[in-house]
Amino acid sequence: MTINTSNLKFFRKLFRKNLLFITFFLLLISCSKKETLQAESIKTTSGWGYTISYKNKTLIKQIIIPVISEVKSFSSEEDALKVAHLVIKKLNQNTSPSVTKNDLILLKIKI
Repeated sequence: MTINTSNLKFFRKLFRKNLLFITFFLLLISCSKKETLQAESIKTTSGWGYTISYKNKTLIKQIIIPVISEVKSFSSEEDALKVAHLVIKKLNQNTSPSVTKNDLILLKIKI
């Protein structure tokens, strides 16, 4: 039994090209832009709130300040966005997105 070495060389060359193409393709996919969570402020009747969305779908809509005993909106758009960005940071770290009173104090949110 004889083995044709020219065919074997051809298949090795073809395999290397395909392997190079697959490696390049996987590298391209891994470097592609990832969808991120987005925060937007919303105007309420008594102040400001925020929404957090992913791929144009609203995940969280917060129109009152969490953890305080009053039903009160954020006094400024900046305060609402500060808390929204904190929640996004917690979600990206795979931790609970809940906000504590200490978080509000550290962010200098007007209560």
